[in-house]
Amino acid sequence: MTELADFGAQMTRIAGEMRKQSDDTETAVRAMTKYAVDAIPGAEYASVTLVSGGVIETPVIVGDLGGEADDLQRRLGEGPCIRAAIDDVTVWIDDLHTDERWPRFAAAAADIGIRSMACFFLYMDGDDFGALNLHSTRPHAFTSEARLLGELFAAHAATAFGAIQEKQQLRAALSSRDIIGQAKGMIMERYKLDANEAFALLARLSQDTNTKLVDVAAQIVVAGPETS
Repeated sequence: MTELADFGAQMTRIAGEMRKQSDDTETAVRAMTKYAVDAIPGAEYASVTLVSGGVIETPVIVGDLGGEADDLQRRLGEGPCIRAAIDDVTVWIDDLHTDERWPRFAAAAADIGIRSMACFFLYMDGDDFGALNLHSTRPHAFTSEARLLGELFAAHAATAFGAIQEKQQLRAALSSRDIIGQAKGMIMERYKLDANEAFALLARLSQDTNTKLVDVAAQIVVAGPETS
């Protein structure tokens, strides 16, 4: 229990650092995944599986076998990483030679040298799902304690990951507001309109061209005041 408490305290510190320092979600997830391999007993390789609109992606890989395992699941359409992501569960496989839940994946993964896995639900955002996956070339590599550490790690990592996404979304929103404000100012000056009329014109252009409002505004800003 002391080790779990120490691990939890360390994860809290790391999650805080990720929130403060990272401006890039991919960089944060990569650092998180690398730390998981270093910190969780039994882990030799790792990957992050993202499922978005039915499309399976692997943006982060630690070690070649982690990526190969995700490639197999992508081709076969089955496997523990997908299950952990979509169903919000922890999935572990003690020995791929004997596991019967995903027979095609188990056989193929065992052939490339993977013997045991632990997959942890990471996050869900609308129709997007994520899982953190650990791999080992040894059977029964992940003890019950390693699984508890993995679940604790995934929970902290998901919190940090969500905070980073919120920060990026806020920055994007502020940037969009600034661009729209610039475009409004240019339209007001060019056509002698007030703020409400300028915004209404932007909205009409967005609707008529089936283009996002911020993209219409960006086009006006790039074009300059003479062509707005």
